[in-house]
Order: sequence, then C-alpha cells, then structure tokens
Amino acid sequence: MSRVKSGKVTHARHKKVIKAAAGYYAARSTNFRTATQAVDKANQYATRDRKTRKRNFRALWIQRINAAVRLFDAEMTYSRLINGLAKAGIEVDRKVLADLAVHEPEAFNAIAGQAKAALV
Repeated sequence: MSRVKSGKVTHARHKKVIKAAAGYYAARSTNFRTATQAVDKANQYATRDRKTRKRNFRALWIQRINAAVRLFDAEMTYSRLINGLAKAGIEVDRKVLADLAVHEPEAFNAIAGQAKAALV
C-alpha cells in the first residue's frame, strides 16, 4: 500500500484556525498551537455569552420601562405596571414596551394609563 501524506489537510486545518484567530494579539494570531487555544476559549465565551446577552437585554428593557413609567406617574413602579397590564388583559412583551417607552412615549403613556385604571 502506498504512503499517504496529509499535508493538504493539515495545511487547510491550520489555515482555518489562523483565519479564525485573525485580529488576536501577538502569537495568538500567528502561532497555530497558541491560536488553537485562543479560538477554543473564544468559542467557549461565545457559547456562554449567547445566554448572557438575553439576560442583559431583558434587564435593559426592564430599566427602560421602569424609568418611563415613573415619568408617567411618580407613584407607579415597574412591578405595578406589569401587574396592571395582566389585570387589564394587555399582553405586550417587555421588548415592545421598552421600544414604545423610548420611541413613542404617547403610546406608552396610553398603555400605562390602562394598566393604572385596571389596578384601581
């Protein structure tokens, strides 16, 4: 049986890793062994942070809604708004509420008014 050389396959694998490590600092972007470690760690961070990103955005939306509802009525809070929306039967998610609070305050105030009326 003839001998098989793996030069093309190895070169392609190395090239793929080095390309993924483009822009990294020092040897992490040029040295295959170091670049492999850096790319593996970056993929671990990326996997973990896809979940974290969802948490961060939800927290941001809640902060924006809370700030907007306090501008609407100083005594009303985020939790009371959400409770009022549930009692009023208004099903709007936090992302849409936050977007309304930032870009269309009149519409947000109308929704907040309905939630406040449902609480009484």
